[in-house]
Order: sequence, then C-alpha cells, then structure tokens
Amino acid sequence: MVPPDLPHALGDSALQSQTLESVAGAVNYHDWLTSLAWPYLGEHPVELGSGLGDYAARWLGDGVPELTVTEVDPSRLGVLRERFAEEPRAHVQALDIFHPPKADYSALVAFNVLEHIADDVLALRAAHRMVRPGGAVVMLVPAFGFAMSKFDRAVGHVRRYTVESITGAMHDAGLTVEHVRYVNIPGLAAWFVGMRLLRMTPGDGPLLTIWDRQVIPRTRRFEERHRAPFGQSVFAVARVPQ
Repeated sequence: MVPPDLPHALGDSALQSQTLESVAGAVNYHDWLTSLAWPYLGEHPVELGSGLGDYAARWLGDGVPELTVTEVDPSRLGVLRERFAEEPRAHVQALDIFHPPKADYSALVAFNVLEHIADDVLALRAAHRMVRPGGAVVMLVPAFGFAMSKFDRAVGHVRRYTVESITGAMHDAGLTVEHVRYVNIPGLAAWFVGMRLLRMTPGDGPLLTIWDRQVIPRTRRFEERHRAPFGQSVFAVARVPQ
C-alpha cells in the first residue's frame, strides 16, 4: 500500500511508463549507463525512482549484494514488487525523498530522476539521512536547457543540467563533489533534432536498434578514452561528508 501522503512524480505518469517500456530494448545503452554507476554502488545502494526496474536488474545481474528500489508512482511500484518478488537481494519501497528515513545505505543512485523534482537541492540533502558518511550519491541527468523539448515537459522535466549546475546543486546540498562529466556526445544532437525540432517521442523500432547497435558502442569506446566536452546527459558523483 502506498502511503496516502506520498507525492506523485511530476509529469504524465502513463507517458513516463510507456517511454520506459519503449526504450527497454536499448541493451548497449543501458549497459553503458549502469557500468558508470557500478564502481560507486557498494554493498547495498538505494535507487531513487527505479521506474520499471531495468537498471536495478542489471546491477543485480552484475552481482550487487543487496539493492533497495523505490518509486512514488503507484503503478510502477506495483511493477517493481512483481518483478523482484522472487529476488531476495532486492527490497522494494515507496519513498518520499522529502521525508527520507534514517538509513545506512552505501550509496544513493538516481538515473533520469532529479530533473523531475522541483527542489533538487532538498532531494539531494536526503542523502545525509539515508547514506552513510563517505557513501556515494550518483546522479545521471539530462543535459543542456536548449535541448528542452515538448516531450521533456510532458514527462515532467523541470530542468536540464550542465556540469556546472549539477555541481552547484550538490554543493548546495552539502555534498562533496567527486566526479562530473558529460555522457553520450551524439545523443545530444539526436535529442535536439528529434525531440526539440521534430517533436518526436522516444520509441522502440529500427532506428533505436541501429542507434543502440552501431552508434552507442563506438561512442562508449571513444568516451572511455576522451573526456566528452558535451553530451546528452551529465553523470555526477558526490560523497556524503565524513
């Protein structure tokens, strides 16, 4: 049962879930993103806004000893409970990030969630109650305000970030910033043209398959050797002060 005072996620919940389902087939893309967070997760991280559980399933498959997944959307919370019902290492919870429980997680991770939260600094401050001192706060957020599209607004995006703005939000939340960089250089141009100019909606199909099989592996190899000057997303890691 979801607590009655639990806030709903900003944006069209049905469209959010539909989009998560439609891009679930982007295997190489999701593998790349989950690999970015893997070194910082520790033995029991908590994921904020786990969606349909695709990232969590990959981290569990990679061998994370224990993982707590959370959602504020009732329908997606139900999906998570069903998906991980037979997985003893996974714990499913409804979480109000503005009234966080006192906990001792090894990390707080959120992929494409912080941009939905009006007060992102207050949300990041929750790490002080939920994550042990020295634990990681790992965020992946969409990049650059000029790429804000009709679709962004429909799914509840309040903002898009730069390296500087996510760094500032983490500092304001009392966190120690460790690592911030852009991710997915060609993805920014694709998003701007497809979502901002052509007003498309992300979806499964031949174009996504080609992108995932041909573009993403090459982009990943390049960005593992070179720091991206821009990208579709910003990846940021901070620590809860000791």
